[in-house]
Amino acid sequence: MTPHFDRAHTDDLIAFIAASPSPYHAVASAAERLEKAGFRRVEETEAWDGSSGGKYVLRGGAIVAWYVPEGAGPQTPFRIVGAHTDSPNLRVKPRPDSGAYGWRQVAVEIYGGPLLNSWLDRDLGLAGRLALRDGTTRLVNVDRPLLRVPQLAIHLDRQVNEGMTLDRQRHMQPIWGLGGTDEGALIGFLAQEAGVDASDVVGWDLMTHDVQPPSYLGRDRELLAAPRMDNLLSVHAATAALTAVAGEPLPYIPVLAAFDHEENGSQADTGAQGPLLGAVLERSVFARGGSYEDRARAFAGTVCLSSDTGHAVHPNYPERHDPGHLPLPNGGPILKVNVNQRYATDGTGRGIFVAACERAGVPWQSFVSNNAMPCGTTIGPITAARHGITTVDIGVAILSMHSVRELCGARDPYLLASTLKAFLEG
Repeated sequence: MTPHFDRAHTDDLIAFIAASPSPYHAVASAAERLEKAGFRRVEETEAWDGSSGGKYVLRGGAIVAWYVPEGAGPQTPFRIVGAHTDSPNLRVKPRPDSGAYGWRQVAVEIYGGPLLNSWLDRDLGLAGRLALRDGTTRLVNVDRPLLRVPQLAIHLDRQVNEGMTLDRQRHMQPIWGLGGTDEGALIGFLAQEAGVDASDVVGWDLMTHDVQPPSYLGRDRELLAAPRMDNLLSVHAATAALTAVAGEPLPYIPVLAAFDHEENGSQADTGAQGPLLGAVLERSVFARGGSYEDRARAFAGTVCLSSDTGHAVHPNYPERHDPGHLPLPNGGPILKVNVNQRYATDGTGRGIFVAACERAGVPWQSFVSNNAMPCGTTIGPITAARHGITTVDIGVAILSMHSVRELCGARDPYLLASTLKAFLEG
């Protein structure tokens, strides 16, 4: 029986997404929820103890959180939910102040694989972090119309509706005012917004975001339209699941691992290909008095659900999907399968996922790519290969993936969180 739809969960997801225009804001939002649930932050540079309770580590745009139940030993396996905090967007270059012909512009670089046309004629804000001279960072979020990438009028491109080609260097530079190029103007403005002296800003990681807030859609409000659902939807669901099981007597140690830089290959110290997750799990084992043998035994019993969005069947392009696997919104989480290991799921993993869905009373669906279409990938295969951990790829079916604004079923975030909770409980 499908659990009663808790709209409060989706309302909270809306608030989470709105407060998280960058990976750095996303991990701060997750940490705030963890702190309220009794988790405490531990620093990587300090010694860790083996005490029970909830803990988390922040590194840039990544967060790893775990709960050690009473009586957990050094061989206790982990149950991990993996996700990522980043989304495709436009990111500010090292020399951001540019312009031409009386327009002030911001020089940006394309991050990940966005649907470029979806960024045209949108009211955009800027968010991210400023690096200060003393080695600290300061979050900044201008969540109001500041930038715009204007499209060329149809009168000047009569063939645009027969096919639009955007030059990533020339056509995607947003405007933010009138006048000549003013070196230092953008960072000076953002420093003022963040409440710091511009002379103290020595670096930045800044990105654009659509300032239109998330909203329910449809006659019966059965759909949700929002930016960055790939993959803040999973980060939020995993955070909710972890905080829900904290305090329960558990046979496993539940873990949330939300990485940055998935959209460009995960090769970063905060990405899934980096050492962060492995170091946290190992240090947790050793802090509880474990040896390398204990670590090996704990990892051998560990399972990871790699949760990321997948493709719902598109009513206007059904031929792009596998005809036997057509996930629909509000049909429950999807099991993602690719025999060439673009997804890490195998038959054993399917059994683990199905068992969690059945315990939660949640329906589920399968996703397989059309054989004639290339298949995307996730942190799942990376996690499985790097750590030797059984990994299963799952997620929520959405439309318009990598658009500035994506679409999912309003029930699915809650169904995913219910499944993740059942998985972490074991």
